[in-house]
This record gives sequence, structure tokens and C-alpha cells, in this order.
Amino acid sequence: MQKFYHSVKISALSLILAISANGAPEIKFKVAYPKLKIKKPVWVTLLPGTEQELIVSQSGTIHELPKDRAAGNAKIWFDLTSRVQIDKDFEEGLLGLVFHPDHKSNGKFYVYYSRQNPKRSVLSEFVTKNGKPDPASERILLEINQPFWNHDSGQPAFGPDGYLYLSTGDGGKGNDPLLTSQNLFSLLGKILRIDVNNRSGDLQYGIPEDNPFVNQPGARPEIWTYGMRNPWGLHFDKSGRLWCADVGQALWEEINIITKGGNYGWSYREGAHPFPLNRNPKIITEKGKEPVKLIDPIHEYSHADGISITGGVVYEGKAFPELKGHYIYGDWGSGYVWGLTVNKAGKKASNLVLKKRNPPKGSFKPTAFVNRPDGELWVLSWDGKIYEITK
Repeated sequence: MQKFYHSVKISALSLILAISANGAPEIKFKVAYPKLKIKKPVWVTLLPGTEQELIVSQSGTIHELPKDRAAGNAKIWFDLTSRVQIDKDFEEGLLGLVFHPDHKSNGKFYVYYSRQNPKRSVLSEFVTKNGKPDPASERILLEINQPFWNHDSGQPAFGPDGYLYLSTGDGGKGNDPLLTSQNLFSLLGKILRIDVNNRSGDLQYGIPEDNPFVNQPGARPEIWTYGMRNPWGLHFDKSGRLWCADVGQALWEEINIITKGGNYGWSYREGAHPFPLNRNPKIITEKGKEPVKLIDPIHEYSHADGISITGGVVYEGKAFPELKGHYIYGDWGSGYVWGLTVNKAGKKASNLVLKKRNPPKGSFKPTAFVNRPDGELWVLSWDGKIYEITK
């Protein structure tokens, strides 16, 4: 997931920043539950058909978020610690939860988690009974072997087309040592697109017929896009646009808008820049051969401003109308939070600073930005706290 950065306690219950120079609104990042801590929270989602929000702990548990803001405990909704296996307690674990679009009628939901011996990532389907998960209902859809302990990527998402999208990292270590991201026969370093309602051949899922590499020799038909390093945060906005933040290595962090069959460059390059430690063959540009087309990120920032991007969501709330339509994201290392806008052509229009760098002893380290049912935001932090933005 994110790069290691020492975490220390912060005495204040809120991080306040008032900015006018760059046009950003005056906002406060306020701890929503002063007495509650969830170990390494990575996602919050609504249990369909209810008003109950669920919060995912990377350690392997899913909790019911209390209605009482003064609560000090969160009841466990589903305990997956017997399945989730962690080698290094950092990037492995329970990394994703998403409910089937027809959950209210079929009870299905999906989790993405780590296993060991052999080291692998698992995408599984479960079914609820009377609103509670049935542990015996697990159906493993997909297992992806992981050569190293890091770059497992995370949160799966259903698209407006009803298919499940899953981002995968390049397998880990550094410099893409196994050259997975540009290898179309590997599921690593990709965004996958599968049909959970059907099955193709011996697979536990179906392959959508319009996936870009269907029937292409030497390519996995699950692949939707490739050339990713360690995507951390997939998000479909209301227009159906798919956003993806990709964690960099040496110099650059990037945000991409995903297109069918696109190649986003890793490890030929990092962001929009040549990657000096690239071990891949040179990009094909010889006469008579079709060059590899790399898609530029819509935005990037250097490691002067952060070391590990946390992908966000497009804000659709009412509390800050000036932020409506902004993609809110941040950096796990520095604590910066920004709001990005793009124009109709999909090009960056503006990038507002919403929270500046952490103070030297600050522990705000965003792991996820989540749209609540009312369109307002939860911001989850590595230190176990849940933040909201207020005026």
C-alpha cells in the first residue's frame, strides 16, 4: 500500500487550515469519533438496504460504524482474521470490500485479502443471511500469486456497466523487477474487469466480450488497462468516469483517468517522466512497427510534496458547494490534501490545496477518501482515526 513513515500521536483533535490565496474554502479536518480507533482503516461503505456504515480494518475485521459519535468501540460485523494472513504488517491484509449492485436481492458482497504459503491475493464472494455474512458461503473467484509482500493494491469497485473492476500492483519490491506491468500475460500491474454473474470455461467468473484483449494471443482477457505500479484507490464518479491514483517509486505520484485498453506507462516511466531504472526493453518505435502508446496522467506531483498518493473521490456533497465536482485526494506521507478538477476534455483545470503538509509531529496519514450516503466525506487515517471536513 503506502511507504513507511513514522507515525506519532497528535494532541489536537482536529487539523485546521484556512486558505484563500488559491481559492480553496476554509475547512476543518475534524475527528468524527474522538474515542474510537480502528486499526489501519482502509474503507467505509454502506450496507445496502440499511443506514449502517461498515468500516474495514486492514487487520482483517469489518466493523459497524457507531451512530453515537461518543462511542469508543465498534461492533464487528464480519471477522476475517482466520482467512487474512499477513507476512509483513504493512501492505498486506484485508484491502477491499464492495457490495454487489443487486445485494438487496442476492445478498452478495466481495472482499480482497492476502494469503500466505504461497503468497497470494484473493478475491472472494460471500453471501449475507438476514443482514449478516455467512462465513461458509465463501466462493473464491480469483487468486493472484504475489512474488513479494508489497504492492498488492486494493479496493475493488463495480462500474456502471455492472462489472467488477479490480486494481493490482506490479508484485512488489522495486523497479518492477519481474517486468509484470507491461506483460499482458500477467495479472499484476493492471486493472481487471470481470463478470461476477457468469462463468467462462473453468473460471469462477465471466469475461466480458468487449474487454480489450479478448482473443488476443499471449494476453489475459481479464485485463482492462495495464502499466500500473501500485494503484491505491479506484473511483467511479457520477458521470461513469474511472479515476485511479497510482503510487510512485522514486520521484512522482500520479492520477489517471482510465480508458479501455490503455497503457499507463510503468515501468517505462514514472508519471509522465522516463523512469531511469527501467529494465524493460526500449519502447517500440522502429520504422514499420506500431509504437507503444502511453497515456499521460491527468495530474502528477513530485516527492517534494509527498511520497505516496492516496486515491480519492469526486465530492458530491452540499456542505461545500465550491468543492462540488472536485476529486479529493491526498498523500499518505506528507498529509497534504488537494481538490482536483478536469475540463470536458479530461485535462487538469485546477488543483486546490485543502490541507497543507503535516507538522513535524503530525500523524494524519490518509488511507482512504470515502463518499458517505449524503455525499459528504469521511477521510480515514493510518493512526486509526476517522475525519470529516467541516467549515
